[in-house]
Amino acid sequence: MIVRISGSGQYDLDDTAAHRLHDFDLHLTEALHAGQEAEFHRLLHETITYIREHGQPVPASEVVPSEVIVPPEDVTLAEARSFFDEDSGLMDPLPA
Repeated sequence: MIVRISGSGQYDLDDTAAHRLHDFDLHLTEALHAGQEAEFHRLLHETITYIREHGQPVPASEVVPSEVIVPPEDVTLAEARSFFDEDSGLMDPLPA
């Protein structure tokens, strides 16, 4: 799965890492909808750190579409809402 961190590049995550990203997505979506700004930013930082630690950077010279776009760490809650789908968060639900 190709994940873009807005303004920071793309990362290729394997299936195991993609499933963990789904867990982060659920918690981020909950915090966003509850208006819990501190919790949202804590989780966003953890998510971005996880992506960077478990994903393989996609070279800037390589042009590939991103399946998921994660907002930058300095995003406001209002801005973050544009990254999230009302029904599924950042990413479509994964098959069981």
